[in-house]
Amino acid sequence: MELRVLNYFLAAAREENITRAAQTLHITQPTLSKQLMELEDEIGKKLFIRSNRKITLTQEGILLQKRAQEIIELVRKTKSELEQSSDTVSGDIYIGAGETDLIRYVAKIAKKLQKEYPLVRFHLESGDSQNVYEKLDKGLLDFGLLFGSVDMKKYNSISIPAKDTWGVLMRNDSALAQRDFITAKDLMDKPLIVSRQGINGELRNWFKSDADRLNIVATYNLVFNASLMVDEGIGYALCLDKIINTKGSDFCFKPLYPQLGISMNILWKKHQVFSKASNQFLDYLIKNQANDIV
Repeated sequence: MELRVLNYFLAAAREENITRAAQTLHITQPTLSKQLMELEDEIGKKLFIRSNRKITLTQEGILLQKRAQEIIELVRKTKSELEQSSDTVSGDIYIGAGETDLIRYVAKIAKKLQKEYPLVRFHLESGDSQNVYEKLDKGLLDFGLLFGSVDMKKYNSISIPAKDTWGVLMRNDSALAQRDFITAKDLMDKPLIVSRQGINGELRNWFKSDADRLNIVATYNLVFNASLMVDEGIGYALCLDKIINTKGSDFCFKPLYPQLGISMNILWKKHQVFSKASNQFLDYLIKNQANDIV
């Protein structure tokens, strides 16, 4: 399975039309059709459902599309790292994180690093823990910012010297908006919007036996999207503080009581082979943690 053919496959999947895909690839339509049929023969699976004007992916095609994108991105990333000058610290650093105000910690270190090495670039990817772990394991990310405990057999980590605070995002005209804090009892009869990973970990422990009785009406991946659902009156969003700026808005954020703080770790795979830029970033992380100057 050649990279060239995987690029052909991705173009066809993206365009949903063999002729248009061939035009974007600057090859003839018969050539592209032949390459795609040979790819199906090689894999032993049908990848496309063909009609007169449109092609769509089969389930096997959808799986190959995801894997092909990962393979090509990893090859591109590796090539970029190998092409960097041995005399200069430059290149790309890939970091995955959930939505959190603690990304400021990374931003401050990134600023220090770029001041000394202006050719270093940072690429941030938002996602939940499952997504970040998956891309860390595949080498598509260099570092991840994740909440909770770390599997010390698979990853090295540095803890961030700060915590995020759980609470509830609501409209200013909500029944709970005048409260200074929110208890588990307050939420028992309220429609809740929660992370798509649900109520688990420290949050589940906070609710104790009441966790399974919550009225969860919607889930979210990005808190901004959840805030729009709150604005439309769908419910109350359980989220972390400072992600949505409530100042001067129609929203307010109320912390949970008893207070629930959660720590975050910066982690990377054990035995990870870093680029020079990523090594420098790690050195800055370690120095800043030791000196507590961020």
